[in-house]
Amino acid sequence: MERHITGFHQDDEGDWVAELDCGHHQHVRHKPPFFERPWAVTSEGRASMMGKPLSCALCDRMELPEHFVLHRHSPLFDQDTVPPALLKAHQLKAGVWARIHVMEGSLRYHLDTPSPRTFLVDAEHPGIVVPEVPHHVEPVGNVQFYLAIYSRVNTD
Repeated sequence: MERHITGFHQDDEGDWVAELDCGHHQHVRHKPPFFERPWAVTSEGRASMMGKPLSCALCDRMELPEHFVLHRHSPLFDQDTVPPALLKAHQLKAGVWARIHVMEGSLRYHLDTPSPRTFLVDAEHPGIVVPEVPHHVEPVGNVQFYLAIYSRVNTD
């Protein structure tokens, strides 16, 4: 999944790491012939890559960024009280993730694009909602669930 570079920092070994708008970090080493990233070795090169897309394997695997924290959670919904907006395609903004927690029953979690997929979400298998990916849910019979919303730790 393509994500945009929002910044850079160096790790403990001095290698450059791209900070992505999804919240993940990715090394951007220039180690030919395996990695051709000459732009990573200069400040001008890194500056030229700000806002450019970079493939994020962690988003592809739907992995919540480790340093994100619970920001808030929704009320408990059931098959009758689920907001209509959740039943049709919608998406979270950049840098915001969610986890669908089913307390009872199950629901289908549909990723509408870029690679349409459907997951059955139940008490043992929560759903992870990736930022900026259109999705919707579909109750399967009687269900009770809530959404946990995650974001970056505010360091201001």
